[in-house]
Amino acid sequence: MRLKAWLLPLIVLAIAVPIVAAFEFAGPAGGLAVGAIAATVILVLAAKARFDEPIEVASSPADRFTMLVVLAVALEDPRVAGVIAEIAAAGARSARPHAEHQPEILLLAPATNRAVAHWLSDLRQARFDAQRRLTISMATLATVDVDARGEVGDSDAVQAVEDALRTFGAQEVVFVTERERNGDVAEVRRRLDRPVRVVEAPAPAPTASRLSD
Repeated sequence: MRLKAWLLPLIVLAIAVPIVAAFEFAGPAGGLAVGAIAATVILVLAAKARFDEPIEVASSPADRFTMLVVLAVALEDPRVAGVIAEIAAAGARSARPHAEHQPEILLLAPATNRAVAHWLSDLRQARFDAQRRLTISMATLATVDVDARGEVGDSDAVQAVEDALRTFGAQEVVFVTERERNGDVAEVRRRLDRPVRVVEAPAPAPTASRLSD
């Protein structure tokens, strides 16, 4: 669900009017019941609402090419790491042909969480999985001589990208993802004024702990 910012007051008004009417015609019990339903609706809308404002990006450095790599899955295949290295090298040649510095790459691992755990604000396992994704991906990139730093982001991938770009002026964004997880990519492309690519990677093999579950 995506809502324009100006729609929110109208939605709140549409919810408030029935509550007032219920108190007037059905008494306190009816008003409280309608109010409880309205509160639930507001919480659901607030949780699902996304705004279509452009994503703000920090200033890019003048002496190097910068790239944000979003890890929906761990980067375990050296061939996929080679694709990332080629994209970074090509970007450096085209955007900064005379720069002496190597491309600067930031790996971003959203702390993707299960719905129940998210509502309970339990991010421990999600952050652990995201950190594992970062560790594996940095090690794989090292096999193709690519240096990168990493950070764990918000559980919402689009929000994680927004947060990262406020301080990291990436000139290009690359999603490492599975084919069926490209909804976030479409939203970032719509709201971002720079190239957004997708590199498809196989999902990582289940860990022993997951198999035991």
